[in-house]
Amino acid sequence: MRVLVVEDHVMLAERIAEGLRDAGLAVDVVNDGAAALVNTSHTRYDVIVLDRDLPVVHGDGVCRSLAGGPARILMLTAAAGVDDRVDGLELGADDYLGKPFAFHELVARVRALGRRAPSAPPIVRRGDLTVDRARHRASRGIQTLSLTRKEFGILEMLVAADGAVVSAEDLLEHVWDANADPFSNVVSVTVARLRRKLGTPPVIDTVVGRGYRI
Repeated sequence: MRVLVVEDHVMLAERIAEGLRDAGLAVDVVNDGAAALVNTSHTRYDVIVLDRDLPVVHGDGVCRSLAGGPARILMLTAAAGVDDRVDGLELGADDYLGKPFAFHELVARVRALGRRAPSAPPIVRRGDLTVDRARHRASRGIQTLSLTRKEFGILEMLVAADGAVVSAEDLLEHVWDANADPFSNVVSVTVARLRRKLGTPPVIDTVVGRGYRI
């Protein structure tokens, strides 16, 4: 899952990003509303964590512009009254969290928003392979798999695709963040490690020139 954090307090933005990365998510950070609109114009995010009181372009304007798009929006604000929450939701936000917040609640809400796509339920099973997206766990048969964050992210995308081919470019975009080198072989190397951990018979096919599929 790829997340954009939009927060003008730089230290808070980095703390949020670090915590979300520790939870296994790919995270980009910007510090004003204009930068958020630029980033979302060329990168597809699953969830946007959006501070309401932003410089350059106010969070309300960002929310109006992005509402109804592919990304789910979690709005953050220090104003946590009922009227403020209603205003945020009416702007098009999918969820609303007042500051200060418990970090584990933020992570849970981001994960919940990322699971809203109807094609990707919380627990996905393909044969003897089970991927629990809510708990970030995977197993094959009775064996629990020990996967890195990136390995789990790739597996999560492949099982959600339900047999459709997922390109290496899509995997790089959603599992890694903006710092990833698009010319590296990091996707193929990670897929190879994942294949070994999944065991036999193999469950990931390489479709030459197109990508990978379960």
